[in-house]
Amino acid sequence: MSNLNLIIAGIIIAILVILILAGSWKVNEKAGQDGWACLIPIYSTLIGLRIIGKPWWWLLLMCIPTIGFIWAIMQIHYLAKSFGKDLGFTLGLIFLPFIFYPILGYGAASYEGPFGDPEAFDIRNQGKVLILNRIILQKTIK
Repeated sequence: MSNLNLIIAGIIIAILVILILAGSWKVNEKAGQDGWACLIPIYSTLIGLRIIGKPWWWLLLMCIPTIGFIWAIMQIHYLAKSFGKDLGFTLGLIFLPFIFYPILGYGAASYEGPFGDPEAFDIRNQGKVLILNRIILQKTIK
């Protein structure tokens, strides 16, 4: 009976890992990066840092005990913000990644630019802000 429980637990864990990897693959592709990069441990973190607009040496900061945990959470938050999501979505990515990474990858969210690089993020989203201002102006005139 114990072996059966281990097999079932292994299958469930494998399914959860596949869901996270599939979502990460699509997130990378939406951000204009190679999807397969999510399969290679350290390289996937470097690609994640590129997506959020942070330098490669953040990877070194993530290796420091305690501080690394904080930096990893910041990376996840910047990833959510790069796709136009809020703090609640960040918490979902942290605590339920097998649900929220596929939502981010396969859902309607679009890559809005590297949130960690404010200048690049603002330039990329400037057109969206102008369109929103035009819509608001048209509604106030009517």
